[in-house]
Amino acid sequence: MSVCPDLHQHYVQVCQNLGQTENPFIAHVLQEADKNDEIIWTKGFTLKIAGNSHLVPVQRVTDDNLQVLVSVLHAAAFVTGLDLRYNVLTDAGAKTMATFLQENSSLRYLNLMFNNIGKSGAELIAKALHRNETLLHMTMTGNKIGEKGGMFFASMLQINSTLEKLDLGDCDIGVQCLIATASALNLNKSVKAINLNRPLLFSQEEETTVHLALMLKNNSSLLELHLCKHEMKNFGVERLCEALYENSSLRYLDLACNKITSDGVKFLGKLLKWNQTLQILDLKANRIEDDGAIYLSEALALYNRTLQVLVFTQLPQNLQVLSVVSNNISGKGLVALSDAMKTNTELSCIYIWGNKFDEATCMAFSELIQMGRLKLNCTDVEPYEVDGHTYLAELSHGLQKHYYWTPSYWAVTKKVANASLAIAAVSEYL
Repeated sequence: MSVCPDLHQHYVQVCQNLGQTENPFIAHVLQEADKNDEIIWTKGFTLKIAGNSHLVPVQRVTDDNLQVLVSVLHAAAFVTGLDLRYNVLTDAGAKTMATFLQENSSLRYLNLMFNNIGKSGAELIAKALHRNETLLHMTMTGNKIGEKGGMFFASMLQINSTLEKLDLGDCDIGVQCLIATASALNLNKSVKAINLNRPLLFSQEEETTVHLALMLKNNSSLLELHLCKHEMKNFGVERLCEALYENSSLRYLDLACNKITSDGVKFLGKLLKWNQTLQILDLKANRIEDDGAIYLSEALALYNRTLQVLVFTQLPQNLQVLSVVSNNISGKGLVALSDAMKTNTELSCIYIWGNKFDEATCMAFSELIQMGRLKLNCTDVEPYEVDGHTYLAELSHGLQKHYYWTPSYWAVTKKVANASLAIAAVSEYL
C-alpha cells in the first residue's frame, strides 16, 4: 500500500527550496493533518486554513504562502477540500490558484470567502474552471470582483459541466451579471445551488428577478437559490411564484432581507398549497407581519406537507424549519403559526426570535415544547417562568449559523446550527 506523504515535512522542504519563511498557521494545520493520515488517505480530507476560525490571532495566508502550499498539494491527491476563507489573498494569489485548478484533478471544494481578490483574479479563476473537471463547490463570497468579474463566472457556467455549487454572495455583482447568470442557468444542468446575495442594483424595476424567474421555468436541476438583499418587492415575488408553478426541482428558496409584505406572501401562500417540492423557505428580515403569517399558516395547516424549513424573518410555508425572525409579527400571527404546527406534522423547525411576543405567544410555544411537538434543538426560543408568567429566551440556532464562521474543532453537521444543511444539502461540504 502506498505511504501517505508527510505534508508538514514537505512544506518545510518547499519553503527552504523557495527561500521563504514558514507560516506557523499553515505548518500547524499540516501537522494536525499528518496525525490523521489513515483517515485522509482513505476518505479524502479538507484542509481548513481559515483565518477567522481560531480563538487566538493567526498569521493569515498571503500570496507567497499560497505558492508554497499549492506546491505541497500537487503531491497530495487525498486533499479534496481547501478552506482559505478570511485570509489576505489578492489577484496574485488568484493566479497561483488558477494554475493549480488547471493542473489538479482531486480538489472538489474550494472556499476563498472574504479575501482580497478582484476583477482580474476572478477572470483567472473562472477561466481555469473552463478546463477543470473535478471541482464541485466554489465559494467566492465577499471578494469584490464587481460586475466584470461576475461576468467571467457567468461565462464559465456556459462551459463548465461539473460545478454543482457556486457562491457569489457579497461580490458586488450587478444587473448584467445577474441576467447573464440566469441565461447561463437556462442551459446548465450541473449547478444545483447558487448564491447571488447582495448584488449592487440601481433600478427599482426588478428586471433581474424577472430573468431569474424565467430561468426557473426552464431549469430542472437547480435545488438551492439564494436571493437575499435583492430589493425584491411583491411584484418580484409574484414573478417567482408564477415560475415555480412550472418548476419541480427547487427545494431551497432564500428571499431573506428583501421588501416583501403580506401582499407578497399571498402569492407564496397560494404556491405552497400546490407546490410539493419546496422544503426550505427563508423569509427572514422582511415585513410580512400578522397578515402574512396567517396566510402562511393557513397554507401549512391545510395543504402543504413538504415544506420542512420555514425561515420567517418574512414568511412561512411548506418548511420543516420555519424562521420568522424579525418580521414584525405579533401575537396573532405567531399563535396562528403555532396552531399550524399542531396540524402539520412535517413542519419540524420554527425560528421566531425578533418578533413581538405577548403572553399568548409565549404560552403557545411553551405548550408545543412541553408536549414534545417542538424540540429545543429545532427552534431559537426556550420558555422560562418568572412570578407565574411564561417568557421566551433566545437560543443560538438557525439555518446557516456557520455560513461565515466554522469552528475548527468539530465538524459542522448539527441540525440545530445548520438546518438547511441537514434537510436539503446539495453537497457534502458547507
